[in-house]
Amino acid sequence: MKPTSPKTCYPPGGAAVAAHPVDEKLPALKMATSGLQHVAAMYAGVVAPPLIVGAAVGLSGKDLTFLTGACLFTAGLATFLQTLGFWKIGARLPFVNGVTFAGVAPMTAIVASAKDKSDALPMIFGAVIVAGLLGFVAAPFFSKAIRFFPPVVTGSVITLIGVSLLPVAFGWAQGPNPAVHDYGSTTNLALAGATLLIVLLLRRFTRGFVKQIAVLLGLILGTLLAIPFGVTDFSPVAHADVVGFPTPFHFGAPTFHIAAILSMCVVMVVSMTESTADMLALGEIVERPSDERTIAAGLRADTLGSALSPLFNGFMCSAFAQNIGLVAMTRIRSRYVVAVGGGFLVLMGLCPMAASLIAVVPRPVLGGAGVVLFGSVAASGIQTLVRAGLEKDNNVLIVAVSLAVGIIPITAPNFYHAFPETAKIVLDSGISTGCVTAVLLNLVFNHLGRNRETEDVTHPMEAGEELTPAH
Repeated sequence: MKPTSPKTCYPPGGAAVAAHPVDEKLPALKMATSGLQHVAAMYAGVVAPPLIVGAAVGLSGKDLTFLTGACLFTAGLATFLQTLGFWKIGARLPFVNGVTFAGVAPMTAIVASAKDKSDALPMIFGAVIVAGLLGFVAAPFFSKAIRFFPPVVTGSVITLIGVSLLPVAFGWAQGPNPAVHDYGSTTNLALAGATLLIVLLLRRFTRGFVKQIAVLLGLILGTLLAIPFGVTDFSPVAHADVVGFPTPFHFGAPTFHIAAILSMCVVMVVSMTESTADMLALGEIVERPSDERTIAAGLRADTLGSALSPLFNGFMCSAFAQNIGLVAMTRIRSRYVVAVGGGFLVLMGLCPMAASLIAVVPRPVLGGAGVVLFGSVAASGIQTLVRAGLEKDNNVLIVAVSLAVGIIPITAPNFYHAFPETAKIVLDSGISTGCVTAVLLNLVFNHLGRNRETEDVTHPMEAGEELTPAH
């Protein structure tokens, strides 16, 4: 049976009704293998944020494994909400949900601002809960206000997400600890380069399932390559339990700090913007266009999943764009396939030993794979900007200024040193400041006053005809 063929149903006393491929239930084996493929395509993306934040907090190997497993578990729950849904919650499209990259930089900024690192995770969890609940309430209104988030805004933000995370990959490539003698050694950099090369070769010379899991295979092969150099530590697996449960509030009860909440609310806006764009794109791919009601239901699933995630020690969740590409490539459009993938994520979260496997991967190996992973996020933003109409000088200025403001914390880390600590939580996140800048500039240039759609320039530094004194 072709994966896209509609299934004919015969309701009692009625005519035959063809089920849309999105609602089709495939044979069990095909559901399982296709679901695993979705997990493989997004696994590295799910575990990267807890690794980054956990390392910033200074978690032990056991706690880092717990945090990773919790994020896998909550990603599975969020995927259930999105694919299966209930009431007015869930787009009921083949969406995989997981920890959003957009929250990584603000969360590490919150960690840096905490006087006691043990207080950082409760601060983050409290901020995510509030942002999730506010997002849930705002979902139907946000679906109406999407015109204020055109590609020029979303593209700028997604690009900043990737650019902001690349320094993390470069840090991993040098080693786990800047204080030790081998930090940045030729061995560590060679392992990072070898892993990057493996991923590139797999992407270039393989196809299908193997190509989709190139990053995961790169992590495995890079780890094996690192064993002779003595930089692979298997102790996390040796001390991990086979079965476990992400105990609620394992790192402490959530605390609520206004600056952290504001920072994560900005991330929530970014996440909702990304998810809306993903729903529009996926709706076209599966031939079930996403209308305002679908977008509102999908955003409710994202935000409710985010609000519930910290209860089990997880972070903010959103749709994973890379899995949209997998749907387009395989043409398997069933949402139940993705729901099965969510089930695998839950099972992995309930098996600490499985979650601990990622803790075995040496940091230089993670760094090599991170270059591809984070760079791909930036490339996705650039692809969005291509559709943003950069022939208009207004849009060029929006992108130029928002990217510049967003890159400040990367290129000049002490730029905001004179500001209060609470303000620095937001300002030190290039994603947050870049997003706010892009939205405000888009309002000023493209919505307030006369909307000059015909303004074209060939270069941002060249004045168009409309800027001459005669006009």
